Amino acid sequence: MIVAVASGKGGTGKTTVCASLASVWNGPLVAVDLDVEEPNLHLFLRPEIRRYEPVTLEVPVLYSDKCTLCGVCAEFCQFKAISVLGKIVMVFPEMCHGCGGCLALCPERALSPGARELGQLEFGQADAARFLAGRLRVSEAMSPPLMRVVKARLADMLAELPADVVIDAPPGVSCPAVSAVRDSDVILLVTEPTPFGFHDFKLAWEAFAPLRKPMCVVINRAGLGDAAVANFCRDKGLPLLAEIPYERAIAESYARGEIIAHLNGRMRGVFTGLRDRLRELEAAHA
Repeated sequence: MIVAVASGKGGTGKTTVCASLASVWNGPLVAVDLDVEEPNLHLFLRPEIRRYEPVTLEVPVLYSDKCTLCGVCAEFCQFKAISVLGKIVMVFPEMCHGCGGCLALCPERALSPGARELGQLEFGQADAARFLAGRLRVSEAMSPPLMRVVKARLADMLAELPADVVIDAPPGVSCPAVSAVRDSDVILLVTEPTPFGFHDFKLAWEAFAPLRKPMCVVINRAGLGDAAVANFCRDKGLPLLAEIPYERAIAESYARGEIIAHLNGRMRGVFTGLRDRLRELEAAHA
């Protein structure tokens, strides 16, 4: 089973839930941080990182002595990563999406494959769980290409040793968030019962509903705000699997970088119950 833990906005407690869920999982597990722009799952799971792997994207390199200024490459590129300005060809690697079309189309073979650094992968062990994370290079604008590599490495890990997967997805509803949850078996939405939390929670539900995957909800900071989230879940038939109370002790544990499932027996029960209900939900939709 692959569980993607997502949220409509940052700060709802998505990583907190993901870390606690991973800590109580009673079986083989891979914990994956796909929030490559700002990975922080490691702050709670504290894995031993055993290997780093650089990730690059193929980009064109121009050999101007071969170029005839035909402009085929510039006409093809929808992202304007190559432009012909008079008698000058300009290549903008940061705008390249790595499709390779310009390399294939250039009649003079004036373009050859080069590489742009995207970031790195981190492989490690967090207690009984294997750990995998992507970390985007500072100033890199495109996260989906790195996320695709993370998911490819995850597939390799699962082929070698099958396991369940818990994914810490990027917040929001843009391309990175959709990319992160698309291959999951269950989408777990984490929200908070505030006006902003409810607004962005609805956006997330609208964005992910077309994927036709089982969705369920955890309310963090329960007791703060109103019942709008719970009412929405009831009206839409969204299973509300757990509520994390709005308590000072939980906030203090989070601030210390601790896993809140380890705070006391009551909180451990919240997350073991969440784990079991996720399995029931996945089995019901299998």
